Amino acid sequence: MDYIAKNISQITALVEKSSKDSHQNGDTIKLLAVSKGQNVDKIRAAWRAGVRCFGENYLQEALKKMVELADLEIEWHFIGAVQGNKAGAIAEHFSWVHTIDRARVADLLAKHRPRQLPPLNVCIQVNIDAEASKAGATTGEVVALARHITGLPALCLRGLTVIPKPRAGLEEQREPFRRARQLLEQLRKCSPELRSLDTLSMGMSNDVAAAVMEGATIIRVGTALFGPREIRR
Repeated sequence: MDYIAKNISQITALVEKSSKDSHQNGDTIKLLAVSKGQNVDKIRAAWRAGVRCFGENYLQEALKKMVELADLEIEWHFIGAVQGNKAGAIAEHFSWVHTIDRARVADLLAKHRPRQLPPLNVCIQVNIDAEASKAGATTGEVVALARHITGLPALCLRGLTVIPKPRAGLEEQREPFRRARQLLEQLRKCSPELRSLDTLSMGMSNDVAAAVMEGATIIRVGTALFGPREIRR
């Protein structure tokens, strides 16, 4: 699976170029390999090429992979919708959750996070384009939700997640990411406990360059890294 290592090199080069062009610090950007629908052999190939962070959308699929890949040191990120009856297992098995969009989800994850584990890293998912078809807190709800999460010791609020609607050109793609960056900057000023927020989880296979140019710290890349998905739900 040499093509996976080649794809990773190309993604890394794109991140470096986009960072340089926009005077961003590319060294702080984490590549999150979206491994949903991909088999464990592909994940191992990505791991051998240096990737350590993998994102999954579906709990049962993820748990099976965790067992099969237990010999590898992997940081698992949950990037799907958190269903109430699965919050316990998500809180127990993942290091990050990118998709908190309301207080109830935060409360469930905090309730079920095992005490012997470090706080669960979480991001607030923001519906940056106010799309009726997408989950996410509205921009007007973010401050209250952030303050609520900082009151939960089992969670560590890191920042924001956004998935804008598709746009054609680079400048058009940058616009919603710019708004997300500005929202995070505003959030940091709201109260002392929010000043340490450091994460913008944004940018996928088709808009990585735009996201990096606007300050992404985690980029989520799936098919551009692994190729077509093989596991069908």
